Amino acid sequence: MKAEGKNLVEMKGVKLALSEKVILEDVSFSLPKGEVLVVMGLSGCGKSTLLGILMGLLTPDSGIVLFKGDDLTKMTRSNLNVARTQIGMVFQNAALISSLTVAENVALPLEELTKKSTSEIAEIVAQKLKLVDLEDASEKLPSELSGGMQKRAGLARALALEPELVLFDEPSAGLDPINSKLIDELIIKLRDQEKVTSIVVTHEMESAFILATQMAFLHEGKILLYGSPDDFRNSKEPTISDFLSSFKVAET
Repeated sequence: MKAEGKNLVEMKGVKLALSEKVILEDVSFSLPKGEVLVVMGLSGCGKSTLLGILMGLLTPDSGIVLFKGDDLTKMTRSNLNVARTQIGMVFQNAALISSLTVAENVALPLEELTKKSTSEIAEIVAQKLKLVDLEDASEKLPSELSGGMQKRAGLARALALEPELVLFDEPSAGLDPINSKLIDELIIKLRDQEKVTSIVVTHEMESAFILATQMAFLHEGKILLYGSPDDFRNSKEPTISDFLSSFKVAET
């Protein structure tokens, strides 16, 4: 299925059940190019499952998942693999390969999924490490990095293939305020300078309102509210009001 338009990502009526438990039900949203969608909700509401569907790692029981107008749920395996090269994923635990240096971790998707020369790969790796301020850590192993540096290395790897969409699963989890701010600044740089579209799952409310151009609140597998940060601040929905009141929401 192909649909032209300004939206990079769309979900329509997506439902997924695992072991007879409904995880997502009738989930629909659209995300224009260059926007940052922050997905919030209580633990177990389906946020990470949503990312898994967008990565093509999970197939919904029903509904449509459009990326650049193509339905991921109807793609052949080879076409899905091509689509995945345009979607970067930054995992909560960074998911770096411990036996490879930072530079080797970033180079891995380029070596496996492209036909670029060694010199071309080295140039791209250097560019991405500079972007996340890790040029001096290129030859270090992941175990030699702080938690914040590992997250930035994971981001550099996710950006290696110049993806149009980047998915972040709790990018600030376990980080101190200084490193959390660095990650936020990188996501904002990607949004404002690189025009990268992002979907961010987070519990960090201050970060959420700084990063988001759009927000979605998942509750019991459904999107309770989808809108701007101001829509959330002004929401009279009790579940959302209670959720936000438990945090100190940054006014921007």
